Amino acid sequence: MPIIINLDVVMAKRKVSLNELSEKVGITLSNLSVLKTGKGKAIRFNTLEAICKALDCQPGDILEYKE
Repeated sequence: MPIIINLDVVMAKRKVSLNELSEKVGITLSNLSVLKTGKGKAIRFNTLEAICKALDCQPGDILEYKE
């Protein structure tokens, strides 16, 4: 898939754990883990917005397009 999820990288830079982010965003650990590992097929804009707010980042920091 040409869309790369860099959530794990952003979380590491911010020193935020999966548990912390799950609580801040209000998403289950399993759903967040699917996103973090890049296995997700979709993300809701309100979820992306909540993640960006919690990590103080832009969507482009999390999502990357590569051919």
